[in-house]
Amino acid sequence: MRHRGIGSLAPRRTGGAPVTQERSAHKKIVKIEDNVGLQTLAGKMGAKAGEVLMKLMSLGMTGVNINSTLDPETAKIVANEFGWEVEDVAVSEEDRLTAAQGIDDKQEGEDLEPRPPVVTVMGHVDHGKTSLLDYIRKSQVTEGEAGGITQHIGAYSVQTSRGSITFLDTPGHAAFSQMRARGAQTTDLVILVVAADDGVMPQTKEAVSHAKSAKVPIVVAVNKIDKDGAQPERVRRELSEIGLVPEEWGGDTMFCECSALTGEGVEKLLENVALQAEILELRANKNKPASGVVIEAKLDRGQGPVATVLVQSGTLQRGDVVLAGSAFGKVRAMLDDRGKNTNSAGPSVPVAVIGLNDVPAAGDPVHILKSIKEAQEIAETRQHRERRSVMGSHKKVSLEELARRMSQVDQLEVKLIIKADVQGSVEALSSALTDLGTDKVKVTIVHAAVGAITEGDVNLAIAAKAIVVGFNVRPAGKAGALAQKEGIEIRQYRIIYDVTDDIRSTMEGLLAPTLVEKLIGKAEVRQLFKLGKTNVIAGCMVTEGVVRRNASARVLRKGELVWSGKIGSLKRFKDDAREVKEGFDCGIVFDGFTAAEEGDLIEAMETEEVRQTL
Repeated sequence: MRHRGIGSLAPRRTGGAPVTQERSAHKKIVKIEDNVGLQTLAGKMGAKAGEVLMKLMSLGMTGVNINSTLDPETAKIVANEFGWEVEDVAVSEEDRLTAAQGIDDKQEGEDLEPRPPVVTVMGHVDHGKTSLLDYIRKSQVTEGEAGGITQHIGAYSVQTSRGSITFLDTPGHAAFSQMRARGAQTTDLVILVVAADDGVMPQTKEAVSHAKSAKVPIVVAVNKIDKDGAQPERVRRELSEIGLVPEEWGGDTMFCECSALTGEGVEKLLENVALQAEILELRANKNKPASGVVIEAKLDRGQGPVATVLVQSGTLQRGDVVLAGSAFGKVRAMLDDRGKNTNSAGPSVPVAVIGLNDVPAAGDPVHILKSIKEAQEIAETRQHRERRSVMGSHKKVSLEELARRMSQVDQLEVKLIIKADVQGSVEALSSALTDLGTDKVKVTIVHAAVGAITEGDVNLAIAAKAIVVGFNVRPAGKAGALAQKEGIEIRQYRIIYDVTDDIRSTMEGLLAPTLVEKLIGKAEVRQLFKLGKTNVIAGCMVTEGVVRRNASARVLRKGELVWSGKIGSLKRFKDDAREVKEGFDCGIVFDGFTAAEEGDLIEAMETEEVRQTL
């Protein structure tokens, strides 16, 4: 961070924090906004930056330098040491947003008009969520999905006989819990799809929990009623056990039996959705600057950062200045759910926004501001806050944490770099793969981001000795050639459970196999023969299994272990034998043991390697 020289009297902004100075007969005051640079604070107090730095160190602060940025509490403490008082006059981000948007609070509640309902389709994987939506949309979404499962939130505005409805199609796979939660938080009501031939499953219960925590009504679609083995009453019974009691049973949950394949019952389902929407009295003001939420985001090679935004109020226009989390920019183009250009989007309409400077996080709030400068300042303040929170989380290390880290020095580790097509998939993969870690092998996510696999990713993998995981993305430019040259493994996937299965297999491959002794045969010593002065041949009868040359052996006498070692040689009559099976006699010479006696029991064993599991 660059700073002006000490003694500059002009107020300036450091990390969005201008500093001014006030003097009075009684006290000296420095006014700051949130954070302040060390050099700037020193200049305003008329002190040298080195003096302020030494004072901070004497107060016990480490890791600071003259270019450091101080938080308000630290600034107050060090300023007091120089006889100054610090007054934090920072304006809250909410006030800054309101001012930057130019919204008149008096008009905020006026001009409310009915808006389309936002409906999230939830349920267990392969219960027919996307197929049901596909029937409503009259398109073929499922044909383009890897493995037939939805792997990111799809937002669609659909014209039905009951009016316009915005649908959010969420994934059903266990790894996409965060995306389902995000879908529930941005919706007006939930369609819970349950297969009549499968019943309530783990992700069904999880979807119900998300909907209940978001306090949105649920309409149950009992799908696949056309299949053999369909039991709609079983679905009702199982759902009533977790709190969704059908209306016909005296509850308050609408149930509708349907088939995404034939279309049976779909019209009734839409009627139930429209009825619920009427009860909710959904309204919004479209005559004001838009606000909404990022449903999904990705990095497109041709278009740059692309954010799927659900407009919740106001109208989003092409050319508007957008602030989405810590990303900002001017809307250069907008695409509807079918990929066609559009110039505006009103309440409850999903659009893909092109023109941001960075990829926002899914779930980030979206606001329209009056100027690009204001948007940039707020975005930079948010970025600074994020960096500071990350740095702060690593400052303090307890003795227990230190002991834990030391114990992990020799722990096996799989390092991964994750690149995916959309932000939601990055989150889901990072969470799912991190959860694979155990006490035996841990998983470290070195880097995770949206976009194609670049040379920078490969260079990072070289430095970190990591595997590059590409999810619905491919190597760009010379990344593939560089990876091949440097021996870096790039694994590409289209289905999330293929990723988890493969990485789990890789982790298990790091574990040393366990050696297990396996009993292969037993023999009984019947007669002893001396061979020369030292060697003794034990004439034996194989009573069980098989005895092999070079196998391990134990000699038991009256149930007690007498000797264990290797079988030196094995003979059948006068010829050497590789193995002797049950029911045949043989001559055994033990490696280093000559004290065998008649009646001894011999157990022959082989050691085999058993692959460890997590």
